[in-house]
Amino acid sequence: MQRIEHRACFGGWQHVYRHTSATLDGEATFAVYLPPQAEQRACPVLYWLSGLTCTEQNFITKAGAQRYAAEHGVILVAPDTSPRGPGVADADAYDLGQGAGFYVDATQAPWASHYRMFDYVSNELPALIEAQFPATRARAISGHSMGGHGALVVALKNPGRYRSVSAFSPIVAPSEVPWGQKAFAAYLGEDREAWKAWDASALVANATERLPLLVDQGEADEFLSTQLRPDRLREACEAAGHPLDLRLRPGYDHSYYFIASFIGEHIAHHAAALKG
Repeated sequence: MQRIEHRACFGGWQHVYRHTSATLDGEATFAVYLPPQAEQRACPVLYWLSGLTCTEQNFITKAGAQRYAAEHGVILVAPDTSPRGPGVADADAYDLGQGAGFYVDATQAPWASHYRMFDYVSNELPALIEAQFPATRARAISGHSMGGHGALVVALKNPGRYRSVSAFSPIVAPSEVPWGQKAFAAYLGEDREAWKAWDASALVANATERLPLLVDQGEADEFLSTQLRPDRLREACEAAGHPLDLRLRPGYDHSYYFIASFIGEHIAHHAAALKG
């Protein structure tokens, strides 16, 4: 690994690293915040997955999460949102290609050789974190928008691996909305039945673990009715008897102002589960 950023923050350290990923077949970047407690003992880890067009920088510079991670003694890990580099397939659109990995394992050319963000987030990155940093095997996961979709899907497809999961403004039914349909058709092909394996609203029907889902959604979000559709997740959870705490926040939009307003509540939620 190569450390490319190192900054003191709330008594701990905000790092950014670059490494060669076997899963993504190229270089990958991730941020890791080590709270002050990590100087004395191993700490649990909260993984954060960011949204379309983002890198690891959006979360670590805009959410204000380090303050709460330092308070609760939680390590924060935020990977980039896709593979990147001159040899990595891309598209002339913000919602496909580099910056828009959608946290799936692509099966279609030209994406399949690099776009394996689900495997990277689920397996390679946690193994690296637990081997190289003072991290326990107690894990939680959260994210925003495309990353909220990723967090829900990663948790639902890996029962027993995470103590808790939450999301801000997630794309909860990607098979039914334009963002998800575009990405899934490119990365996974035209078989819509195969898409259900990457759709949180479809996955809850057969979930073998009843891990409670915590979702915050702004009611003034410009993508609420067209891309996010939290009503679909509520309906699916009600039908399956899956626990869901869906919090609709009047006045809040899709931005990091929204995330920064409630990230403290989410980190406290995860810290309680990680230490329980």
